[in-house]
Amino acid sequence: MKILVINGPNLNMLGIREPQIYGSYTLEDIENELFEYAKSLDGSIELEFFQSNFEGEIVDKIQNALNKFDGIIINPAAYTHTSVAIADAIASVNIKTVEVHLSNIFLREEFRHNSFIAPKCIGQVAGFSKDGYKMALFGLYGALK
Repeated sequence: MKILVINGPNLNMLGIREPQIYGSYTLEDIENELFEYAKSLDGSIELEFFQSNFEGEIVDKIQNALNKFDGIIINPAAYTHTSVAIADAIASVNIKTVEVHLSNIFLREEFRHNSFIAPKCIGQVAGFSKDGYKMALFGLYGALK
């Protein structure tokens, strides 16, 4: 089972960026923990990680996942609230996808309450910090089995 994990803009700045909201861990910390969790869940899960600050690169990565990946976990970050293009890319490849957010987007500014991505996904996890990625993987794994 191959899972693509996509992280959007500014997530490369975790550990530096607004630690009161996002914590002190880095994106590499999240990736390492998710890799270990995947091994404990099912030794056959393969993860590929991708991060970009550019919407078009994220769209390209999703499109290129067609016939290569069984599932996608995506933290679109700020593109959650603005990107019809990413939502359309997810819909076009028809790969089961879970949206994840470190913070609870519904407890933050009003503009963050809307997701263009969630309606194209099988689920959304928000507010559980870095553990949300594990929750997303657990749910996606169950949906793909």
